[in-house]
Amino acid sequence: MMQTLRLRVNDKIVKNLMWFLQRFNSDEIQVISESSEFLSIQKYLENELHLMETGKSEFISLEDLDNQLEETIRCHES
Repeated sequence: MMQTLRLRVNDKIVKNLMWFLQRFNSDEIQVISESSEFLSIQKYLENELHLMETGKSEFISLEDLDNQLEETIRCHES
């Protein structure tokens, strides 16, 4: 089991901290960078979860999904 810790680190020590963290194996520590893309995706997923929890999500059938995917593929094949 792993826990997630969120740290705010001064720019002056980031390099040293990263050097230290890289000494561990990936099954011991995984560094997760919070880039703007990461934060954007996180916000999107939190919103989707909220919609599901409040019953406001719209779901489609597998058949409708398949039809949408086929249509998308056709649009990009030409």
